[in-house]
Amino acid sequence: MQLGQVIRKYRKQKKLTQEEMAFRLGVTAPAVNKWERGVSLPDISLLAPIARLLEITTDDLLSFREKLTDEEINDIINQANHLLEEKSYEEVFDWAGKMLQQYPGCEKLIWQLAVILDAGRIIGDVPDQDKYDDMICAWYEQALESKDETIRQGAADSLFGLYIRKNEFEKAEKYLSFFSLQNPERKRKQAQIYSEMNRISEAYQAYEELLFADYQMVSATIQGLFVLAIKEKNYEKAHFLADKLLELTKCFEMGQYREAASQLEIATIEKNRESLPDIMEQMLEHVDDINSFTRSPLYEHMKFKDLDETFLKELKNNLLKCFRDEETYGFLKNEERWERIRRRK
Repeated sequence: MQLGQVIRKYRKQKKLTQEEMAFRLGVTAPAVNKWERGVSLPDISLLAPIARLLEITTDDLLSFREKLTDEEINDIINQANHLLEEKSYEEVFDWAGKMLQQYPGCEKLIWQLAVILDAGRIIGDVPDQDKYDDMICAWYEQALESKDETIRQGAADSLFGLYIRKNEFEKAEKYLSFFSLQNPERKRKQAQIYSEMNRISEAYQAYEELLFADYQMVSATIQGLFVLAIKEKNYEKAHFLADKLLELTKCFEMGQYREAASQLEIATIEKNRESLPDIMEQMLEHVDDINSFTRSPLYEHMKFKDLDETFLKELKNNLLKCFRDEETYGFLKNEERWERIRRRK
C-alpha cells in the first residue's frame, strides 16, 4: 500500500476530512489531497506528527509491515481480479510484482496472487504463457516455505497442476511430499501421475486403494451417526442410516456377509422377528466368504491376505454364541428359524 493510500485509509477511519487533517498539521488541504493521490509526499519532518494524528506507528504509515490482515489481502485479490478484466495480462502481472515487492513476507498474498495469475493466463488465452513460468513458480516456491500448512499445501497443489499441464510428471511428483501420507489427495494425485505416465496397473492399484479406504471411512462415519441416533432413541433415523449403510456396502461390493451385518443391529433393536433370523442365517452362511470383495473388479489390482481357517472358524463360533444369547434374542423364542440356528454346531 502506497504512503498516500495509508494516509487516506487511516484518515477515513479517524473520520477526519482533508481540511481537518491539514489544519491540525499546519498544512493546506490541497497538500493532503496530493499526498493521498500520490502526486507528492509529505515532508519527512511531518511523518511522526501524521502517525500520531492517525494513531498509528510510523512503520504502519510507511507500510513496513510484511503481514496484512485477511481483509487487506482480500481487497488486493479483488483488485487483481478486477484489473484482469480491464487491463492486459502483462500490465496486471507487472502490477502484482510491484505489490509483492511491498509485502515480500506476506506468504498468503504471494500464494493467492500467483494462483490468480497462473489461472488468468490460461483462462485469458494469454500468448507466450511460458515466459511467466519462472516468476510464478518462484512465488509458489516461496509460499512452500510458509509455516501455515494450508498455504504450503495450496502452493504444492498449484505446482503439481502446473507441471502436470506441462507433462513434466517427475517434477509434479516431487510436490506430493508436501501432503501427508494420510491425506487421500496424495494418493489420488499419485494415481493421476501413474495414469499420465501410462503406468496403468499402478494407477489402477492407487485408485482402488483410495476407493477401499473411502469405503472404510464412510462406513465408519455412517456407523457413528447410527450410534448417535440410537443414543437419542431416534429409531426412525437409525433405520434410515442402517439402510444407507446397506446401500453403501452393496455399492462397494463388500459381499453378502457385510450386507447382512449392516442390518443386524437395527433389526435386533426393533425386535424384528421376521427379518432377524434371515439376517443371522445369511451371516452364518457367508462367514467363510467374508472376503468375497477381494474378487470384485473394483479391487482386482489390490493384494489382500487370505484369511486363516482358524480365524473363520472362531468367527462362526462367536456368531453362534452371540445368536444363542436369550437375554438379547429371547423375543425370538418359538421362532422356528431361530431355534434351528441355536441347534447348529
